[in-house]
Amino acid sequence: MNDVPILPLTKALTIATSDSGGGAGIQADLKTFAVFGVFGVSVLSGVSAQNTVEVSGLEYLSSDLVTLQLKAVFDDIGVNAVKIGLIGAPENAEAVFDFLSNLNPRPDIILDPVMVSASGFVFLDKKAISALKKLFPLATLVTPNMPEATELTGVSLEKEEDFFLAAEKLLEMGAEQVLIKGGHGKGKQCNDLFYGAQGPHWYTTDRIDTKNNHGTGCTLSSAIAACLARGETLEDSIRLAKTFVAGAMTNSVDLGKGHGPLNHFYPYYIYGKKI
Repeated sequence: MNDVPILPLTKALTIATSDSGGGAGIQADLKTFAVFGVFGVSVLSGVSAQNTVEVSGLEYLSSDLVTLQLKAVFDDIGVNAVKIGLIGAPENAEAVFDFLSNLNPRPDIILDPVMVSASGFVFLDKKAISALKKLFPLATLVTPNMPEATELTGVSLEKEEDFFLAAEKLLEMGAEQVLIKGGHGKGKQCNDLFYGAQGPHWYTTDRIDTKNNHGTGCTLSSAIAACLARGETLEDSIRLAKTFVAGAMTNSVDLGKGHGPLNHFYPYYIYGKKI
């Protein structure tokens, strides 16, 4: 223990829903923050009953309790970056908007517009999606996957130019910058489009052949938030986050009967393998 590094105290907040299976949501976010050396704090918006196969139940907390959690964190602790995941109920989106919009200064905010689980469970109805869009102008970066981008913009992402069109529509909705994730695409490579005021940039990685992809989007967005909390640029934060997710997927966990989770702690140990 004599060589324990002394890190600057940086803090990141996740506003999301609990995943009882431990692969996504609040649990994935806090694991990711820890790996990046960032102290994680949390605001729960809901509790889900889920595993690697299905989501069997979901209840959202009251908007009053969401606001109280936000006040508890910011009044005493403060944060360097915020990641917003599944907040669900329209009232919770309104509560988060009302609180964050009044912060001055406002930390970097990464918004992951979670709508559907990997097992196909629909988290948000039309009213909740409409409320979620209100948060776009507060976000440093919005990170939809391909189905989410299509739901938000009405653009079917079949060709490269479709990504640009969808990104432009998201900017018109108030997003400062967007990262459309290409994990649902086809081919040997996964192409994510980053689009902001300075124009487009593609992040390309080899597609990883694994069924254990539960929590990929949560992990990517929370890794970006953690890197921003540490003072990295947004472009470097995306690059570091994608490298981290690729390693966590390559060393994923064969847990349960369905889509297993990533191994967030692969830099330190690999489950089920002799190292």
